[in-house]
Amino acid sequence: MGDTSEFSLPVRLFLKAYPWRRIDPVPWKPLGRPLRECRVALGSSAGFSLPGQVPFDDAFRGGDPSFREVPGDADVRLFQENHRSESFDHAGIQADPNLGFPLDSLRALQGEGLIGEVAPRHLSFMGSITAPGRLTKETAPAAVKVWVEDQVDLALFVPV
Repeated sequence: MGDTSEFSLPVRLFLKAYPWRRIDPVPWKPLGRPLRECRVALGSSAGFSLPGQVPFDDAFRGGDPSFREVPGDADVRLFQENHRSESFDHAGIQADPNLGFPLDSLRALQGEGLIGEVAPRHLSFMGSITAPGRLTKETAPAAVKVWVEDQVDLALFVPV
């Protein structure tokens, strides 16, 4: 876990002044069956898109609240990283997208019988959204709809 002292002074000042929101109650539901029987999806705020998809809009004031669908059989080596934040070193997730979107690891868990199956669709979001109103009111319900349609039992979110 990092420490805020690792950030530049402008980022530290921004973080100190930012009006953090508290979500209460935290949305949570226990699994209805064993993990080895569950369909699992990934969500990530790594800002990945695939060739042919419109990249996230870096000029969107407050952060692009949209998401990109990622097929369950996607090749992570084709991911294009367009995360807007300058507060972390992008070299790691550019070299190995599994660090920010562990789809290969999820497939390995299915191969080992630890999860039931990999969902047919996963979702990539832009991180560092400083104005999350549209994200919570519009994007989150649309994302949930995708996973409900796909009968996902568990969605794992990877924050970047």
